Parts: sequence; structure tokens; C-alpha cells
Amino acid sequence: MLLHLIEIVLFAYLAACVLYNLVLSVAGRLARKKKPAPLTADTAHARIAILVPAYKEDTIILSTARSYAQQLYPATRFETIVVADSLQPATVRQLRQDGVRVVEVSFDKSTKAKSLNAAFEQLEEEYDLALICDADNVLEASFLLKVNQAYQQGYYAIQGRRVAKNMDSPFAVLDAVNEIVANHLYRKGANALGLSSSVIGSGMAFHYPLAKSILKEIQATGGFDKVLQLLLIEKGYPIHYLEDACIFDEKVENPEAFQNQRKRWVSSQFVYLRTYWGKGWQQLFKGNLNYFNLAICQNILLPRMILLAGITCCTALAFLLQRFLWIPAWGWAVVFLLNILSLLLPVPRLFFTRYFLTALAGLPKAVWIMVSLMFRLKGANNTFIHTKHTKTEIDNPLLDAARK
Repeated sequence: MLLHLIEIVLFAYLAACVLYNLVLSVAGRLARKKKPAPLTADTAHARIAILVPAYKEDTIILSTARSYAQQLYPATRFETIVVADSLQPATVRQLRQDGVRVVEVSFDKSTKAKSLNAAFEQLEEEYDLALICDADNVLEASFLLKVNQAYQQGYYAIQGRRVAKNMDSPFAVLDAVNEIVANHLYRKGANALGLSSSVIGSGMAFHYPLAKSILKEIQATGGFDKVLQLLLIEKGYPIHYLEDACIFDEKVENPEAFQNQRKRWVSSQFVYLRTYWGKGWQQLFKGNLNYFNLAICQNILLPRMILLAGITCCTALAFLLQRFLWIPAWGWAVVFLLNILSLLLPVPRLFFTRYFLTALAGLPKAVWIMVSLMFRLKGANNTFIHTKHTKTEIDNPLLDAARK
């Protein structure tokens, strides 16, 4: 009896995870692309502060900051501000010579939230929008124009579409595809169902006074974006996903970087599930489905690679041990196929002809890393884990394929 109960609970949980992802995947696929209102000669140009926290990013920050000067946006209406945490003096001097504003900070324990709060405290100018980017992020030339257009239409919290800057290793390809799937499910799919998009930590634009006030409430070491989105929803600001506005992000190239990055992400997911469990249910009973979705539903989900591994193993075992089990093997097979479908719907066809074998080569190692991390998460959310960046060139053929 106990064995059957465990089996039923496990099946129900994994099936619910798959169903949640599948609904969002189908919704994203069926969503009609909204045409933005046409720009006119008298369209206002918001004053935008591009805030770039840079912790020991001397290799990449000069290239990143210079790339922002290529924006097709009035130069007098935006400013690049690098929050320099532990940058070399020569790097800081060169940034200033390039016309970039630099806010120097130093902390015993560095976090992105601390850097952003320090910048807000030192900035005296009045801005309309704060765009938060990572030190490796490059914006497409029309990014600010598109963000401004959304802002003028009344959106005060905007998430751009983060896409891969590089696809030059099996892990980079897996990371790129993971980003495609996440964008489709938790941003495009969520908006299509009338839910708020989740944010991703960069490529995020907010009404400047709103961002300044909310960030003062955040002290998180890891996963600050998870706290940020809940505070926005709680204050009545849904997050709009701006699919046409692309921001390029460097993808990890090797198992070590992949492990460090995912350890931080997975740890923060379960920490915030525990932290906001009670409040998430309270908000649901008050009718705040957006809060419940971001606080409970998305945090209780297994990461997609772990979900794939778990369902694959359970399906195989169901066929091998069918006579001992209560749930028929075909039930597990259906869940397995629906999970695969939820992952394949967002992926452009070019991926399968060009990158599928590369991704397949790196998948077993990536899955093993993700599964093993589940047993080594203690304290990870309280530790600042820095991912080093080196890429300056953009090479992502999947970007144009996804737009077709």
C-alpha cells in the first residue's frame, strides 16, 4: 500500500510539472504576435539609464559599454552607467575616457542588488527608465527604441528577450536552447495566458522611481530577480515580455561554469519556494494568480533537465517492473511524450538540422550535473558565485530562424 501511495504521489507531481509546461508551451505557440503601435514624429523619448553591474569583468566590460553607443536612440536621452566592483584602475580610466559614467563600489560580500542600490544612491539625475544589464550583455541596435515604445504604451516593467551570444560548444548550445525554451514558456506563454512574465536578471527595464524603490527592499545574495518580480507583482505591476527586443548573453562553455551557474539558480529556486510558500497561497486566496504563479508554481517545478531525467527513468522502470506497480506503464509513456512535446514546440527547426547532435553530445553530462547538484545545494544561495565572461562577438544563427 505504501509503495502504491509513493508511486501515485510521484506520478501526480511529475505529471503536473509536465502539464504546466505543456500548457505554457502550447499557449506560446498559439499566441498571436502583437503589432506595436506605429511610432510618430512626436513620440516621446524616455530618458534611460543603462545600469551595468560589473564584478571583476575587466575582460569584457569595455567592449560591452562601447556597444551601447551604437543604439538607434537619441544619444542625449540615454546614459550608460557601469557599477564598477573590483575592476582594475586602468579599466575604470578607460571607461571614463570612452564617455561612460562609472560608479565605483566595494563590498565585503558582493551582490548585484548591492551594486544597483549603490548606483541608485549616487545618481542624482532624473531618469524615466532603468535598464539593468549584465557585463557581458549586448543590445540589438533598436533595443532602446522598442523598450521606449512599450513604456510609452503604459508598461512599467518590461523584460526583453535574452538570447545566446555564442553557440561554440555543446554546453553553450544546451544553454542557448534552454534560454529559448524558458523564454517561450515562462515569458511568452505566460503573457499569452494573461499572466505576468518572469524576469531573468538582465535585459529588464523598469520605471526608474519604481526600480529604485523596490531594489531598496532586496538584500538577496542569489536569485535577486525572483524577489524583484514578486515585489513588482505585489505592488500591482505585471511584467510585459518584449519578444522583439533582443539582448545577447554569453553562454557557458564548459561543465565547471555550467555547474556553478546552475547551482546558484537551483538553490535560489528552492530557497524562495520555502520563503514565499505561505504568502503565495495567501495571495492566491486574495485572487492574485500572478503572485501565486511566480512564487509557488514556477519554484515548485523541477528544473527541466532533472524533470526529463526523472520521467525517463520512471518510464523505463515502469515497463521493467509493471507487475509490481499500480500505474500502467503506458501512463508513464504518455507523460514522457508530453514532456518531450513541451520542450520541442519552442525550438526552431534549424536547431535540429544544425545543432541537435551537438546538444545531444553534451546532454548526458549536463543532466548528471543537474541531478548531482540536488544533493549539494546547502548554502549556495548565500554565496556569490561569479561566472567569468570573455565573448565579444555575436554568433547565433538560431536568432533569425526563430523569427521566421
